[in-house]
Amino acid sequence: MLAFHRTDGVGGGAAAATSVKACFPDPAKLFMDLRTARATKAVSASYVKRAAAADAPITYPNLGITLGYADAGGLKRIKSHPGIAAAYPAPLLQHIRPVRVAAAKLTQQYTWGLKRLNVPKLWAQGLTGKGVLVGHLDTGVDGKHPALKGRIEDFAEWDFLGRKKPTASPHDSADHGTHTAATICGVAVKGQHVGVAPGAKLLSGLVIEGGNTTARILGGLEWLVANDVRIVSMSLGYPGYEPVFRELVKRLISRNVLPVFAIGNEGPNTSRSPGNYPGTLAIGAVDDSDHTAAFSGSQHFKRKGDPDKPDVVAPGVDVISAKPGGGYQSMDGTSMATPHMAGAAALLLEAKPQATAQQLMDAFEKSCDAITGEPALRHGAGLIQPERALALL
Repeated sequence: MLAFHRTDGVGGGAAAATSVKACFPDPAKLFMDLRTARATKAVSASYVKRAAAADAPITYPNLGITLGYADAGGLKRIKSHPGIAAAYPAPLLQHIRPVRVAAAKLTQQYTWGLKRLNVPKLWAQGLTGKGVLVGHLDTGVDGKHPALKGRIEDFAEWDFLGRKKPTASPHDSADHGTHTAATICGVAVKGQHVGVAPGAKLLSGLVIEGGNTTARILGGLEWLVANDVRIVSMSLGYPGYEPVFRELVKRLISRNVLPVFAIGNEGPNTSRSPGNYPGTLAIGAVDDSDHTAAFSGSQHFKRKGDPDKPDVVAPGVDVISAKPGGGYQSMDGTSMATPHMAGAAALLLEAKPQATAQQLMDAFEKSCDAITGEPALRHGAGLIQPERALALL
């Protein structure tokens, strides 16, 4: 269960933590119903043990959220508590798996995505993303890869119960995170480039897959906000529309954090949460012919604000980037388009550090290349053009 506090803990630190925890019901009262339900065999013993093992409820003061376990009666009482703005059952998020993964070699100075976005022109102006921290929540990152040398400002990992590990060194539990990380800020290796913002640095968190992914992802976001990141790149989501994190997205934007989320790989009339929320910058994928990829998600919602998703598209087909252990591989997916957008945002923030998250979103959407011959719903405003977006800022 996710409980959103009426106080959002802006400012972080011990005072914020005390304020947030003070308005949450006593843990003993929260779990009283679970123990009672166990006595009547309404819930399993393992469920109660999980709650105890996770030190639940877990409070995230910078986000203004508490995550805990409760039965229907407990949930009802939590919702009625004067310090709680809303409460929802917690979904299990997952990373958005690539549609295709293949071995690859770099044969050109720049990947096609870098060239199509005219990224080298921004580098020629001295913009590399230097001084910008990008939040990266994924399967981790291989910090020893040559393309990621010196790019990891910090790394963190959460165990399967959502508790932050006291020590963690950069590593990838799969290969997804290393690929997306290098697209954001990979440096040139032997004169060949895969990264959009090679001067930016990552705060990379290993939060998926397995275990209590909701607790792990919330822990990652709490850590990123506490460290004042301006951009969060997440190639993960929950299939369909799940409103649980909508309030969380509002709180990120209120903290001036740009939420860059993949829209999903299930094709037309589908999308993933939180990418499909109003207010996010939802990213779809195009190929090197400027056609929206068949797998790229898109969906219209019956709501007044921001009804169509994705908002923009970026290179997401045959994207070559770093592979854990060394070398490179090619992947297709909106997960590959999302880090192109995050890296482009880092370039603009270096040039315009006072730009707000909303100003960045507006600039990117207004400066896109239109895509013709396809329904607008499939690609939103079109293919991002960072150089034009900078001019608008």
